[in-house]
Amino acid sequence: MRTRIKELRARDSLTQEDLAKRVGVRRETIVFLEQGKYNPSLKLAYDIAQVFHVAIEELFLFNDEDSVSKT
Repeated sequence: MRTRIKELRARDSLTQEDLAKRVGVRRETIVFLEQGKYNPSLKLAYDIAQVFHVAIEELFLFNDEDSVSKT
């Protein structure tokens, strides 16, 4: 999963700390999200999308390979 959080933070001149405070998480959580090392809860994804006024689907980008079940 890729994310546009870093790009949208830059657009809105927000630091990782600013975003973390707005959504009620630690800065490290934002770092891990941006690095693709953490999958957010639905609530956290929604809260971050609300901050940037975008749909969750615009914020988190899934690879086609990630969504295909392997049998």
